[in-house]
Amino acid sequence: MNRTTTPLVLIVDDDAAHRMMLVTLMEEWGYGVEEARDGLEAVERIRRGPVDLILMDLRMPRLDGIEATRAIHEYNAAIPIIILTAYSSIPSAVEALKTGAFDYLTKPIDFEALKVGMERALEHTHLRSENEELKRQLARFQIPEMVGHGTAMKRLSEMIALVAPTEVTVLITGESGTGKGLVARAIHAHSVRREKPLVDVNCAAIPESLIESELFGHEKGAFTGADRLRRGRFSMADGGTLFLDEIGELPLSMQAKLLRAIQEGVIQRVGSDAALRVDVRILAATNRNLEKMVAEGTFREDLFYRLNVMSLVVPPLRDRPEDIPNLVSHFLPHLAEKNHKRVKGLTPQALDLFLRYPWPGNVRELENALERAVILMPGEFVSERELPLPLQTFVAEARACSGETTKTSQETLTEIPGKTLEDMERLKIFQTLEEVRGNKSEAARRLGITRRTLKLKLKKYEAVEVEKENAREAAPFGTTTGNQPTRGMV
Repeated sequence: MNRTTTPLVLIVDDDAAHRMMLVTLMEEWGYGVEEARDGLEAVERIRRGPVDLILMDLRMPRLDGIEATRAIHEYNAAIPIIILTAYSSIPSAVEALKTGAFDYLTKPIDFEALKVGMERALEHTHLRSENEELKRQLARFQIPEMVGHGTAMKRLSEMIALVAPTEVTVLITGESGTGKGLVARAIHAHSVRREKPLVDVNCAAIPESLIESELFGHEKGAFTGADRLRRGRFSMADGGTLFLDEIGELPLSMQAKLLRAIQEGVIQRVGSDAALRVDVRILAATNRNLEKMVAEGTFREDLFYRLNVMSLVVPPLRDRPEDIPNLVSHFLPHLAEKNHKRVKGLTPQALDLFLRYPWPGNVRELENALERAVILMPGEFVSERELPLPLQTFVAEARACSGETTKTSQETLTEIPGKTLEDMERLKIFQTLEEVRGNKSEAARRLGITRRTLKLKLKKYEAVEVEKENAREAAPFGTTTGNQPTRGMV
């Protein structure tokens, strides 16, 4: 709904006098008004075009308010309907609301309550429309590699959606391995420059003696070994985007020249006096604290402020553990195909290690740990035995410090005679439930499954126990079933 236009209200009532009173009232309040004498007319009117709000009488000939509400919402569920009736009852109110009515008011109408109800209904529709539009916009800014549905990643996606269509310079900060390069690619992919190149420069990987030539290019014969003209990364990115990764590693001697190129849009090739104009958008990334470097004199203050027009922070993996199961599911099929393995998933114990570990190397470390495990796994499930030793050691020490049992999950499982994968899964589920004091939602989160899946598994375990108990009850006196003692014995 466009809030800049006058909202259109449809009044549906078989009482002509009451309908006229409402029409007069709506016009005084500044609304546009149309009328319908019963529910059938209202449905026909909606099929010709939408209105912003409907005031609907409950009892009418041909088609009453409940049936009319149902029919209208089958056609257009976004139209809010307020039911008006002189026959107030709890069942009718409940039925109206269950059918999809926004509100329910009794006659004689309290005008103040009606006005407030209408404003709430219109505002609700407006906010829902805005929310749906925002979701549509954000959906355009999703790329497959950016996995994560937690609050932190949603906020990052929102910021990408805001800055991508602009020309603003963006400084992307975050720890090593968090995916700063993915953010830069997402910004470029959804910018007006997306048809032009995105050129990457890793400032840490280029020797100081070659960085100027790499960025700005050089003329043939400019120095020993310069046997041909080189365009340079700025020229290669002309019209597109230049991504300066690890900008904190850029030598101080080059920072002034970079600042001039960004501010004036002009570069000068090594060995040339000619100024070349370039049109590039700058994205920069670093895992270093540039403000601290400015204070220490190792990074130019004016360049920092030029780069830091808009700052995006990519959260570390330890701050978004809720995304770890999604990341595992994202990487496993690719890693299995790459290494010619058949992988069904992680055991509960392995996933528990993934959730507990702080991942100092972030997503890159997680992917590497998974690939190592996929290569070493003997079966179809990644277990904790295949995970890197530093990961297992850290988690074991954390468990010891928190007072948990010093036994590993694997050692505990070896105590189950003839253990199967189902036994391992069941033990892990009950261990986790004990740790969270029976909180099924938290247990499901730690196990990396849905709450519904957890409930189904518990129901299955309960059915098995009932079946065992029935078998014991049916066994003859003096016999044994399973590992239970003989009945009648102390």
